[in-house]
Amino acid sequence: MRVSIYRDGCVICSACWNLCPEYLEQHPEDRKSQVREANRIGGAPGEGEVPSEMECCLREAACCCPVQAIVLFD
Repeated sequence: MRVSIYRDGCVICSACWNLCPEYLEQHPEDRKSQVREANRIGGAPGEGEVPSEMECCLREAACCCPVQAIVLFD
């Protein structure tokens, strides 16, 4: 599974990184959601590979995003 975070649409509500802190975090400069560096694809803060043990919390984070900025796909 992969994840894409549409960071331009992020409203910095903090729900996603509070629900899935092992995978998501707040960017230190623009404060928007991003994938933790260890799981990024090509270094992009909004693109990542999702380990199977984190799928459940990422699905919950995506569902709770008020602007649907987190998209999961196979």
